Amino acid sequence: MDRSDDVIVGPAFAPDSAADCLSGDWDIGLNACFECCDRHAAVDADRPAIYFEDEGRSSVTTFGELRARSTAFAGLLTRLGVQPGDCVAALVPRSPELVVAALGAWRIGAIFMPLFTAFGEAAIGHRLQQANAAVLIVDEAYLSSVEGIDNRPPSILISNFGCSCSTTESWDQMVAAATLSEPIMLDREAPFLRMFTSGTTGKPKSLDVPLRALVAFAVYMREGIDLQQADRFWNLADPGWAYGLYYALIGPLLLGIPTVFSKQAFDPYLAIEIIRRLKITSLAGSPTAFRLLMKAGPDAVRPIRKQLRVVSSAGEPLTPEVSNWFREHLGVDVRDHYGQTELGIVLVSRTMPEDLASQPKGSTPISGFSLAVLDEAGGELGPGAVGELAVHRTASPLFWFAGYRERKALSDSYYRTGDLVQWNSEGGILFIGRTDDVITSSGYRIGPFDVESALAEHAKVLEVGVIGKTDVQRTEIVKAFVVLMPDVDATNDLIEELKQHVRKRLSAHAYPREIEFIDRLPRTPSGKLQRHVLKGVDNKRSQ
Repeated sequence: MDRSDDVIVGPAFAPDSAADCLSGDWDIGLNACFECCDRHAAVDADRPAIYFEDEGRSSVTTFGELRARSTAFAGLLTRLGVQPGDCVAALVPRSPELVVAALGAWRIGAIFMPLFTAFGEAAIGHRLQQANAAVLIVDEAYLSSVEGIDNRPPSILISNFGCSCSTTESWDQMVAAATLSEPIMLDREAPFLRMFTSGTTGKPKSLDVPLRALVAFAVYMREGIDLQQADRFWNLADPGWAYGLYYALIGPLLLGIPTVFSKQAFDPYLAIEIIRRLKITSLAGSPTAFRLLMKAGPDAVRPIRKQLRVVSSAGEPLTPEVSNWFREHLGVDVRDHYGQTELGIVLVSRTMPEDLASQPKGSTPISGFSLAVLDEAGGELGPGAVGELAVHRTASPLFWFAGYRERKALSDSYYRTGDLVQWNSEGGILFIGRTDDVITSSGYRIGPFDVESALAEHAKVLEVGVIGKTDVQRTEIVKAFVVLMPDVDATNDLIEELKQHVRKRLSAHAYPREIEFIDRLPRTPSGKLQRHVLKGVDNKRSQ
């Protein structure tokens, strides 16, 4: 299909401008360890790379220390027989050890695969098998999660830069014995990450990320995050998932800017203290994390008011009540960003509307991506029409996804995201929802996210998930599953109150005709709402 004028194009970007983001020579090859560590250590070995927080203890790791430790760890991997192209899996929390494990794998040309530390034995075993992992690096705190896995690969047990495996060397001994080895340069198409999707619509799928994706990661850090040399940056996302790995670990280190890792479970009061003490100016995370900050209250965040220069939101749609609260109590706008494991972030916005009645300007592509809105037949739609978001592959020099490992390579002109959007008259893209989540009721197409946003504004609602329920008369009706705030009683009067709230805030045709109160919503381990699980539960009850 020829590209038409109805394709939304990001700023001009040419492949040879990669030199502006990376120092590697495209003709010689690329290495992620060199780009994220060695080149910065060569300029200033004492430059901070990681600010680490663990139960009240703080530490700083420099780029020089990362280079020495990753060299030592690379030597260990080599002695264990790891070859370029082998997969190195890591069940390691947010810590310097995780960064060392990744850098050490990349140094010798291996593929790094993160494992989310909250995974159970079955989830870990499935990924190790599907990924054909050659080695498993596991923090001793999570050893019980892998002990029962059959046929698991050889393991390296680490703790506080201590290491045990077939050798008994300590980290200090390995560092002392290691000689500085040059990173292995690879073709730009060589994979350096093996990832699994989050499984919002089914079983997780695996994919490889090529080295040339580093350029797209760096461009997003500049254009989306607007990361600057003077910033102190903290991405709350876990590196066991794409947003955390791409943009909490890789992204800032690519630009030579330190990243922040906190090993403890997220606590809003602890987060506020870290932001204050480390003088964080750029914060990234999910709306779920931001809502926890909001629950701490205006008084709790007063010490960091107007300290944050940029706040970036990704992982799930941003709702107006989050943006409004941050604007009022922290003096900063929240930028809403869209992406996938298969893409990284490709859409960014500057501001959110103050309420659902306002027309947002929408999101625009980052450099190097051309996006279109397609109908079911693959035709390009113009402004005002609702369709599926797609990436024009040949017109997007930073598009790197080649297909899932379990399936054939991509062949169509467009990569279809599976997400429903609308291209507005101002040239921005408005997110509506997954294509299989959109509700058709009495001829109207209703995005569940809009209804969820309206309900989430209600003071008695903690969380909400919205689905379409089959209805003979209307095709579907809107049904909401609501988690109430603590100490709020679920009553019929409250159901009617919530229905009228949505009618007033959104529209008469989009209000939920059914509301069910539940204790918690089904989410993926990364925190994304699983509407297909809610649909399955509702369908079983209707049978």
